Amino acid sequence: MFVVEGMLALRAVLASMYPLLSLLVLRRRLGALDDLALPAGLPVYVADEDVMAATTGYDVHRGLLGLAGRLPGASAEELLEPLASRVVMVVEGVNDQENLGAIFRNAAAFGAGAVLLDPTCSDPLYRRSVRVSLGHVLRVPFARLSPWPASLELVRKWGFVPVALTPSSQAERIEVVSAELQGSRVALVVGAEGGGLSAPVLAMCRAGRIAMAGGVDSLNVAAATAVALHCFGGDR
Repeated sequence: MFVVEGMLALRAVLASMYPLLSLLVLRRRLGALDDLALPAGLPVYVADEDVMAATTGYDVHRGLLGLAGRLPGASAEELLEPLASRVVMVVEGVNDQENLGAIFRNAAAFGAGAVLLDPTCSDPLYRRSVRVSLGHVLRVPFARLSPWPASLELVRKWGFVPVALTPSSQAERIEVVSAELQGSRVALVVGAEGGGLSAPVLAMCRAGRIAMAGGVDSLNVAAATAVALHCFGGDR
């Protein structure tokens, strides 16, 4: 199971294949459920502020928490085989839940067909990731790539050219790479802030960089992902 917080995330669950199991709602927010098509017989627990605060231990729930059920996870191969999209995301070592949620939001916005995660990435269905993604983690298919990084070869098998995003001055400018790969299927590979992508992963990819003004070494990984996805186009 996983937790969703706030009305946007709740609407995303209701529009997805994930089953909504129950709700915990502040008494003063109960009326906000009136225009929702909730599943018949859904348990709705109503509480006052003190009970909600004691239950959750934090106050960023926006007065509404939902419990949803997970779906059986597809393997990366099962995900890629029928995929018609031209662009997918591959993510290594991103364990900041807000960054991961923003990456999913970017993937949805720029038409990436799937997000593939290495074994060390955070859980995309963690509540903060679901919230920051505006619920798009429930819409964009995802799977784990393992063993890592050998399983990166799967994206090649299904016709994707892996392009690693790196601030290295030795890398080609991302707009040059995207122009040369126009019409090709691309797997955009990004890593965590700080260390970036590991050397074995970089060795398996074509490297691209986002040109920046002097004195700035890199962008936030979510911001960099948005810039690069915009260059490659995706399905939009």
